[in-house]
Amino acid sequence: MNEVQFCLPDVGEGLTEGEVLRWLVAEGDAVSVNQSIVEVETAKAAVELPSPYAGTVVTLHAAEGDLLPVGTPLLTIATETAAPVDDASTDDETSDSGGPVLVGYGVTKSATRRRRRSTMPSPHGTDRREAGPPGEPVKPVRHGGLEVGRAAEARLAGASPSVTPVRTKPPVRRLAKQLGVDLASVRPTGPDGAVTRGDVESAASLQLADASQGTTTRAAASDRRDPVRGIMRSMAAAMTESAATIPAVTEWVDVDVTRSASFIERIRRDPEYRDVKVTPLLLVAAACLTAIGREPSINAMFDAQAQEIVHRGAVQLGIAVATDRGLVVPHVADAGALTLRELAVALGEVVQRAREGDATPAELLGATFTITNVGIFGIDGGTPMITPGQSAILAFGAWRERPWADGSQIVVRTVSTLSLSFDHRFIDGATGSRFLRDVADILEEPALLHVWA
Repeated sequence: MNEVQFCLPDVGEGLTEGEVLRWLVAEGDAVSVNQSIVEVETAKAAVELPSPYAGTVVTLHAAEGDLLPVGTPLLTIATETAAPVDDASTDDETSDSGGPVLVGYGVTKSATRRRRRSTMPSPHGTDRREAGPPGEPVKPVRHGGLEVGRAAEARLAGASPSVTPVRTKPPVRRLAKQLGVDLASVRPTGPDGAVTRGDVESAASLQLADASQGTTTRAAASDRRDPVRGIMRSMAAAMTESAATIPAVTEWVDVDVTRSASFIERIRRDPEYRDVKVTPLLLVAAACLTAIGREPSINAMFDAQAQEIVHRGAVQLGIAVATDRGLVVPHVADAGALTLRELAVALGEVVQRAREGDATPAELLGATFTITNVGIFGIDGGTPMITPGQSAILAFGAWRERPWADGSQIVVRTVSTLSLSFDHRFIDGATGSRFLRDVADILEEPALLHVWA
């Protein structure tokens, strides 16, 4: 048997580090080629890394929560083969430690076909401890120097686990950890018995109520410090760079979107759109794509180092999505080439994958123009910040009924505010104003979208 190290791979997206979210194997486990062994969060996404070897796990070199540079050993595997599997989706190199560095993810998961995850222990047993019999305190069990829970200990001993793994998503696990909620004690209400964010929040509220019973005063809450990692760290760096390097100008306009609201209702009744989610975002996106066709500089980029304007060949339409892990911007590839129905389907898919944490790094990189919907929070407008590498971003506010001047009369119309921030190094006020007015005109009269099939 040969012992080989599997190191944190270079995912080929310019990322330099990752945080170990969850181990999917324990020391002593048998693993097969392409079996998911650890879940890692990078600055862009949470991914499951597959094993390039078949063999037995000898050592886990990191604990859940550890932030590791690319190339750091993750685990050692005893295997009969010295070389990893030859897979077209991987590219192996040699790290300084002598172990292979897997480049790429290997097996890719999707929102429609995901590998069922099982609850596994942390290498130091601090985050994964299963409850024992009622009334008995929870105690970790040590196995060959590894502290594990009872379920893992039973599995390592060849017995059936006495507890059922908790089914939930990584963001919900992180929330439970932050709120001090034991997932094993939470009553699940999600699909297939999954614990949801609401379940965790409800359990935390009950814990707080129980803790406060019988007390007349409450001690002042202590401060808490959370490390800035993963997506939050990437967002902070991008916004700092944006504020420091892009001289942005923001313009806004109120738009009568009454006809667009009626158009959306007609589309929703169309049998062709029966299984498609149709929202104001679809019409705003379609209006922006049409207007970019007439003002392509909105989709260009200022390359400060080369002192060149990069004219994009296609619109990679970014959509800002708020998630439990922070703000992400997945994009619809070559959005201008899609029909209205295809655009609706693509928007629904990328937003859903981003919210569920299933978006790939490739989907979260490369947007050339972004739309952010602040209206879902009941906000009318703002001054959106441009993502580095782009030149403009459009925010649209809530679609709400407001008094509106129609000639000499005041009528009630559905109104929304559009806010456009653009890079003033090469997009002048006239260009930005024409683009924003064009988008507004299309939303006021959606019949101008006649170019869409």
